[in-house]
Amino acid sequence: MADGTKAVVDTSAADGAADEAALAAAIDELADGTARATAAGSPAEKDGRDGRDDSGEPAGAAPAATTPAPAAPAPAAPTTPAPGEPAPESTAPLSVSEIAAELASGDAAAGRTDPGPAAAAPAKRPPRDPQPTHDPRDTATLPQTLPAPQRRSGDMIGHRYRLEECISSTETFSSWRAVDEKLRRAVGVHLMASGHQRARKVLAAAKSAALLGDPRFVQVLDAVQEGELVYVVREWLPHASDLAKLLSDGPLEPHEAYQMVRQVTDAVAAAHRRGQAHLRLTPRCVLRTDSGQYRINGIAVDAALRGLTGEGSGEDAERVDTRAIGALLFAALTHRWPYPEDRYDLQGLPRNLREVAPDQVRAGVHKGLSELAARALLDHPPHHAEPITTPDGLARAIALMPRIRQPQPELPAFTSPPRHNTHALPTAPNPTRVVAAPGTAPAPVAAPVRRSGRRLRTVVKVTASAVALGAIGVASWQLVDSLRPGSTAVASPQPSSTSATPSAHAATHDPAPIPVKEALSYNPLGEKADGAASLAKAIDDDPGSEWQTNWYSDAFGSKPGTKEGTGLLLDLGSAQTVSKVTLKWSTATTAELRMPGKSVGNAQTAKPGDFTVLGKKAGTAVEYNLDSPVTTRYLLIWLTNLSKNPDSGPNPGKYQAFLGDVKVFG
Repeated sequence: MADGTKAVVDTSAADGAADEAALAAAIDELADGTARATAAGSPAEKDGRDGRDDSGEPAGAAPAATTPAPAAPAPAAPTTPAPGEPAPESTAPLSVSEIAAELASGDAAAGRTDPGPAAAAPAKRPPRDPQPTHDPRDTATLPQTLPAPQRRSGDMIGHRYRLEECISSTETFSSWRAVDEKLRRAVGVHLMASGHQRARKVLAAAKSAALLGDPRFVQVLDAVQEGELVYVVREWLPHASDLAKLLSDGPLEPHEAYQMVRQVTDAVAAAHRRGQAHLRLTPRCVLRTDSGQYRINGIAVDAALRGLTGEGSGEDAERVDTRAIGALLFAALTHRWPYPEDRYDLQGLPRNLREVAPDQVRAGVHKGLSELAARALLDHPPHHAEPITTPDGLARAIALMPRIRQPQPELPAFTSPPRHNTHALPTAPNPTRVVAAPGTAPAPVAAPVRRSGRRLRTVVKVTASAVALGAIGVASWQLVDSLRPGSTAVASPQPSSTSATPSAHAATHDPAPIPVKEALSYNPLGEKADGAASLAKAIDDDPGSEWQTNWYSDAFGSKPGTKEGTGLLLDLGSAQTVSKVTLKWSTATTAELRMPGKSVGNAQTAKPGDFTVLGKKAGTAVEYNLDSPVTTRYLLIWLTNLSKNPDSGPNPGKYQAFLGDVKVFG
């Protein structure tokens, strides 16, 4: 068993009957005189009992009633071991007395009184461990423990990987940061002795993890057994920080904790749907990249290196990984490890605290996230809440939560500029306003400023009265002149009150359209470009012409083997400030608007996790309005859910998307 204890069970009766029949046949041959004498002093067959039979007596001490052995007995034919059992040690054949002793001891163990071979029943074999600590077919002769291979910085592994720094080391394996001399890139390397019983399981776990192909996991690049060494090579993320380092300064903000648990849960749930489990999900395994994407390291491999199977604790793999995600969220919210031990630079909980939610450990914790962590971590959550035991169930619970939005950055305090008097008069000079330096209290307003204000209002009133009187006088003069006989004067039109009144609405800025230089197919999870023949139709300003994706037999992510999405990459030609993007689909489609992260060199070859999500919409006519404009050259439309084609049209029953028009605004 994984915890070191052995379970005792009986083997099948068929194996005992086969052994009994072989013994009876040997006695018949010896009674007929066809057997030859065994070599003098030959040891008895041990069969794992150290020279003793089932009754505990030495194998050569037969009862007195047994038949004496002939002078020259013939050697018994070797018995072929049962499938899946280790080959027995090579020993001399048993004598007649030894064979009879075997039968007699078998009868005594079965509780019978007739020692005769004719009435002999199948004897029970010694109990065996149903789950030995090693695989008898592959590793029966391998030691259970073997020290880690001794290597130094600068050593070459596989004539390709140069070791640089030892990251961690245990009794059985070591982990290194290395350089791939062929591709000139940093990699991570695990080293283990090939003679260790875990070596083959480590290789099998590494190969299965490499076939997973999910960009949310750190990729396994190579797994090789070379001579006395087994090494596993993985992707290295130089600019990523693990969760333990992120928690060194304190708990995460609610938005960041929500993003962490959502992304980690979605990735682990997808792995379980494909038959993979992590079994050792710790804060050291969760990495955050510069773009805010969380990636998981050590899928299946970390557990195999340490001999973890998920069965030693009595829990299945899904419950083990779900409980681990709950522990990660608990630590992110409280800055405490949810167990009594201090782990990963986090202080453990007091031993008298059991089955507590994060909001009972630290004040101000988000209520929804606290309940989620308790349901995933605890078998009996507070307030009689139902526990969550699978990653899929945890993903559904997160989807039902109200989305926690990222807090807006605090803007600097606004200081109004000094006012300037546009109607400067000699009697009303414009006073100079003094702006206090930051951090100092504003000076009180002096009394002369109030007197100047009153004087200015008085002057304005007098001036307005004079203007009004002048206008009345001019109008009266024109009226009198028009009443004179033969006068041809025409009264000048009076300005309307509406035209004289300034507009009360300030002019608003309309987003300006940004032309898209080129549309590119983005299909990193597929084998060929998606919809390559109709890419230009997405940006030709003609809603009638459509970009069509390839058709798919199943929805994205619906079952193991289906990819998570496909995309359309928009090239704006140069870095542009984008504030809005509109899409027009022929059928309901779910898509995310993304932009490349800072560390992305080539957007067309980057992975989906290297892009930052700006928004997610579903429908036929969608509009992405960005709260804060972004500056980028590339925009990615990442499709995560396609509609099913009707049975009467082309590609009936297949999943496909049709994009008629794309507009980008600055």
